[in-house]
Formats: sequence, structure tokens, C-alpha cells
Amino acid sequence: MTRNGMAALAGLALCAIAGPVAAEDLYRGGSFPSIASDIKAGGIGDAVTIVIFENASASNRVTNRTSKQTQLQGGLSAGSIDERGSLGFGGTFSGTGEVSRSEQLVARMTAQVTGLAPNGDFLIEGQHNMLVNGEHRNIRIRGRIRPVDITADNSVASSRIADAQIDFDGKGFVSRSAKPGLINRIFSFLGIG
Repeated sequence: MTRNGMAALAGLALCAIAGPVAAEDLYRGGSFPSIASDIKAGGIGDAVTIVIFENASASNRVTNRTSKQTQLQGGLSAGSIDERGSLGFGGTFSGTGEVSRSEQLVARMTAQVTGLAPNGDFLIEGQHNMLVNGEHRNIRIRGRIRPVDITADNSVASSRIADAQIDFDGKGFVSRSAKPGLINRIFSFLGIG
């Protein structure tokens, strides 16, 4: 027997001892990824990028003016008596109030799919903490997104989030400096100043 024949016979003996060989399927039902599709969030636990661009402005102006004039005149004339009298009342009020506010928040952050709504929408939650120059910044987001609104780069604009709750909070020297002091808050509460 030749050397090649001996090697073949040894290989057959090993196959007989090892038992049957099972092949794995490339297809797994329910989670078959398409070869040509982009990598996008598709289920619970997946991450999705949220592009936050919120711009809000409000303006309110109120003007009140009131004016009231009352004149009362009378006269008495009898013989050599000739008396005249006049009485006048007047009041004027003018008041103006104006409130103007403008806010803008621009950020990119990642949120996680935490659940599925009955209609197939994804429930998302995310939190982003930063420390910039001694200032703590915290962005929290919650809401519901449609899978069709997820773009090819796995991102969603904040304007496409239903039931969106976006919280932006900060702590630090600049945040404390922007708030009125204790005395100013007391005067404001009392309506003074």
C-alpha cells in the first residue's frame, strides 16, 4: 500500500470515529440581514444617533391705555348774585409689557431602543453627560421613533421623535452666575422692583 493510500485510509477511519457532521444555516428566521442594506437600528438594545436641532422663539407684547375725564359745571344767577362753579375729574393710565425669548439647542447623541410600541415604533431613551470648562452639562432624551425615519447613517432628527422629552440641564459657575441672587428673588416674589 502506498503512502497516499495509507493517508486516505487513516482519514476515513477518523471520519468514522468522529460521527456525522452537521452544517450550520446562514439563514436565521426573524433576523435575516439583507446584504445590501445599511446598518440601522432594528430591535431592542440597538443604538440610534439622535440629531438634536431645536429652535424656539416666542414674543408677547401687551399695551394698555385708559383715559377718563369727568366735567361738572354749574352756575347760579339771581339778581345781583352771579356765581359759577366748575369741577373736573380726570385720570389716565398707560401700561406696556413685553416678553421676548429665544432658545436654540444643537447636539448629536446616541440613544438606545428600549422597547417596541404595538404599531412597531421604537421607544428610545438616551443620556449624554459632559464636563466642559468646569460646567456639567446633561442632555436626556425619551420618545418614540418610526423605523422608516431612521436614515442610512442610523440617525434620526429630533423633529421626527413623537412624544419627545428633551431635557437640557447644567451646573457650574456660569449657570450660577446667570441666576438672580437671593435678594433679587425675594424682591421679585414680593413684586418690588
